[in-house]
Amino acid sequence: MTPSVRRPVLAVVQWRRSVTAGAAATVLVAGIGAAGAGAAQADTSPAKADDGARITQETKVADHEVDVTISSPALGKSVKTRILLPKDWQRGAARTWPVLYALHGGQDNYTSWTKNTDIEAWAAKYDVLVVMPEGENGSYTDWYNYGKGGTPKWETFHTAEVRQLMERNYGAGAVRAVIGNSSGGQGAFAYAARHPGLFKYAASLSGTLSLRSAGMPAMLMLTNAGNGQDPFAIWGIPWADDANWAAHDPYALADKLRGTQLFFSAGTTGKPGPGDPDVAPWDIGLLSEIAVGADNKEFKKHLDELKVPYTADIYGDGRHNWPAWIREATKIWPTMMKAIGAKQVAAAARRR
Repeated sequence: MTPSVRRPVLAVVQWRRSVTAGAAATVLVAGIGAAGAGAAQADTSPAKADDGARITQETKVADHEVDVTISSPALGKSVKTRILLPKDWQRGAARTWPVLYALHGGQDNYTSWTKNTDIEAWAAKYDVLVVMPEGENGSYTDWYNYGKGGTPKWETFHTAEVRQLMERNYGAGAVRAVIGNSSGGQGAFAYAARHPGLFKYAASLSGTLSLRSAGMPAMLMLTNAGNGQDPFAIWGIPWADDANWAAHDPYALADKLRGTQLFFSAGTTGKPGPGDPDVAPWDIGLLSEIAVGADNKEFKKHLDELKVPYTADIYGDGRHNWPAWIREATKIWPTMMKAIGAKQVAAAARRR
């Protein structure tokens, strides 16, 4: 499938501080949605998260699609999140919407789901809010930092800051699903296990679901080092800091996934699948998927032992890339929407 072409920015919303009659007042500039474009309104600053995280800018990318800039104490900097709004969305509406959080993999970013898939078209068929936060190779955890903690706190950013900002400013409801590819799949299952009840449905597409299985720590450390990061700072030193690795390992936390609808998939043969590029057998995308497939098979066996329900597609041919993840995502999309009560939108309404 050909990646979608980036569209021009149509409008920007900025929240800024101005001084009026000696007091600080918040002004919304170039509003969109129910408030109407171009209307300046006093006292319309977005609600903050509990820790002070706040939205500082909203950029309209396309109809029903916006990017927001979030000033995050958990990360110690500002990053972006992309949002797909339901067709009937209105700013300040009394109702809420079911919400899907879509997490990206390593070396990707908050735009990757829209660049590489037709997620806008998938979402438009349902009454659902889709949130695609920045992950920035953060391995979906609050970094261990040699036991000192501190920034970046990606788990706090995703599960607290982004969630609260979406609920308080965009009508995200309390019925949620999460889907992720590659490291985003690991994040989806780790978050679901570490925050029981947060998600009704969790899906991992070629995610690492057994962080401490044979050879996996070394592969993860090499991958993160290759991304220019200190690999020991994320979860700690393997074996020496095993307790912290286990605290973020879906395999070790598997019993806590009980009650969440689960789907996971991965390839096993190291051969290209439908739509994959014709690459050499030693291609890293093929070799890495062999390791991920074995990892997923081990996780599947563990769930069977625990009698935790799941749906899995441990397929044969398939590279560690978007064509495989698109096949799996489109297959489970209706089930995922049903799990969170996202109703289908009539075709006539989708064309408006």
